[in-house]
Amino acid sequence: MRFDDLVIPDTPACRGALEVATGYHSPSLLNHSIRAYLWAAAYAQDNRIAFDAELLYVAAMLHDIGLAAEFDSHTVPYEEAGGHVAWVFGAGAGWSPERRTRVSEVIVRHMWDEVPVAEDPEGHLLELSTGMDISGRQTGDLPAEVRREVLERYPRLEIAKEFSGCISDQGTRKPSSFAGRFVRGGIVDRIAANPLDA
Repeated sequence: MRFDDLVIPDTPACRGALEVATGYHSPSLLNHSIRAYLWAAAYAQDNRIAFDAELLYVAAMLHDIGLAAEFDSHTVPYEEAGGHVAWVFGAGAGWSPERRTRVSEVIVRHMWDEVPVAEDPEGHLLELSTGMDISGRQTGDLPAEVRREVLERYPRLEIAKEFSGCISDQGTRKPSSFAGRFVRGGIVDRIAANPLDA
């Protein structure tokens, strides 16, 4: 498998989600969002998991939008804030209420320990791919050539340092959130040991 074999959707909603991510994320977080989709698409193709490419792409572009200062909530975890932003984005894109709810669910679930693939393939893939990119979990499951090409096109830049700061801040301010649990569970050390940064 090569980069050019991946399904990369090109719809108005996908272009809009990329524009939002580009406007509100640092270069490191933007590249992380793009890689999250690409890792998910590669894993899905390699493991014959059928998925809605547009839904997954929009969710990947917006899954960390709750970390942006403009959307950071002091009352809900950042993945829930991101889910709300995605729901509003979906309304603007003309999506049905059901599809808006789906994109919100996928974003919220990316922080779960596990999302059953049979129940939610897009949630499963985003949870898996963000874990790959942030903490290096299961990166050996990615085809080596795709891994090389993606990292060349969308380099990691300062994602380890930046995301460690973001998740630590979220965990401190919202200790009962998944972010708080991840920080207490040693996520910062796992980020530092990510083999993708070796």
